[in-house]
Amino acid sequence: MATATSDHQQPFLSTFRKTSDEFNGDAEHQPLSSGGHPNEDYSLISCILPFLFPALGGLLFGYDIGATSSATISIQSPTLSGTTWYDLSSVDVGLISSGSLYGALIGSVLAFKIADFIGRRRELIISAALYFVGALITAIGPNFVIMMIGRFIFGIGIGLAMHAAPMYISETAPSHLRGRVISLKEFFIIIGMVLGYAIGSLLVDVIAGWRYMYGLSSPISVIMAIGMWWLPESPRWLLFCAIQGKGIIQDLRENAIHCMCRLRGPAVSATASQQVDDIMDELSLSGELTDISTIEMFRGKYLKALIIGCGLVLFQQITGQPSVLYYAASIFQSAGFSAASDATRVSILLGLVKLVMTGVAVLFVDKFGRRPLLLGGVSGMVISLLFLGAYYTFLGDAPAIAVIGLLLYVGCYQLSFGPIGWLLMSEIFPLRMRGRGVSLAVLVNFGANALVAFAFSPLKDLIGAANLFFLFGGITFLSVIFIFFMIPETKGMTLEEIEANLL
Repeated sequence: MATATSDHQQPFLSTFRKTSDEFNGDAEHQPLSSGGHPNEDYSLISCILPFLFPALGGLLFGYDIGATSSATISIQSPTLSGTTWYDLSSVDVGLISSGSLYGALIGSVLAFKIADFIGRRRELIISAALYFVGALITAIGPNFVIMMIGRFIFGIGIGLAMHAAPMYISETAPSHLRGRVISLKEFFIIIGMVLGYAIGSLLVDVIAGWRYMYGLSSPISVIMAIGMWWLPESPRWLLFCAIQGKGIIQDLRENAIHCMCRLRGPAVSATASQQVDDIMDELSLSGELTDISTIEMFRGKYLKALIIGCGLVLFQQITGQPSVLYYAASIFQSAGFSAASDATRVSILLGLVKLVMTGVAVLFVDKFGRRPLLLGGVSGMVISLLFLGAYYTFLGDAPAIAVIGLLLYVGCYQLSFGPIGWLLMSEIFPLRMRGRGVSLAVLVNFGANALVAFAFSPLKDLIGAANLFFLFGGITFLSVIFIFFMIPETKGMTLEEIEANLL
């Protein structure tokens, strides 16, 4: 619950309220935690670009995943690689595949230090620049080492983009559209993956095709950089700076109103001032006046937010998503599908399934809420993993079971963990710790992803494919329990109401 204002906060609040003609005393202004809700007028067309340009960061992330699956084939071909160093070891190929992931881990650490200082908009501009430089260095790299430097730089851009994009979108979108637009960011990741798979399949037989695959990221990163340069800063971040004394209060308030009008369009012009004042007053009433210390992050409502945000993205990865997709080609092969001979086509098929189911999540997340989709989708994942485990145990003569299990797993993941993990991560952290909290959650996400991807083959050899799927099924069942008891419903609430009422 929002706390009462302490004595040392009263002069600040009095000073702020004098800057607004909208405030004529406490009787006329009810804080959001008491049930008030700002009039979030907006023009739908004006809300498109504040989503689109940050979401390009997700598209580039997905494109890198899809393109790399074909690029690793192209670069190892003696006739098509276009290099003299095509004879790569399995470790070298693994580094190419995971190089951007390790860069993303570093990007997440950097975000922890700089996010609340530079703001969401500038962080996205920097990530676009890193995407551009990383893609060019990777594409023109004359040797393996230079290429890996490019992969690493590109990965740092991924880490920053996956940190800043959900925050920028969540802080600028109207409350009742927030779930849909952040879920659309996941939709863009899947579009990027399918695009990467498709372009990779077209260029895999071209000499030095891997260079073109990676180089095609550059134009998209330029569009992203130009778009984020044009977009205004997040009004909530500006108000966060104001209440912490990082600038002149009146100037920051007027700037926030101007940004709100640009982000929401002409429809908000009459209510922008009131919306900004509502947000500012609620932040002040909830005690957001000082920088949060590292110790404070692990206390009270901040600890609860960390458990929810980091716990959800941890389960998102350790339920086996990277491994199940890695094993997809062999599952299709065992089923006798012609696509099994071509891993790229299998990947495109799975990408299309992911795309369709993410679209379903986008349509219904703000109608049904986060919890129903999470509980239903993750429960479906448990069933699908049991199907896969049963197939490798005693249903080997019924390969259709494996294919059904795989498609069900992918579909249920994209209905639940895929989009909603990123959505709740961007919603649940209080503004005072949002930059650092989201960076920790992103770090957990990429770290768990790398760990699961690394441990998959050794675990499969140690306990067998059947037991591995049963293990993932057990972990996924635990995640259902975690969701049931820990994850709140945030549908339709402002970010300030989430902090006041759910933490």
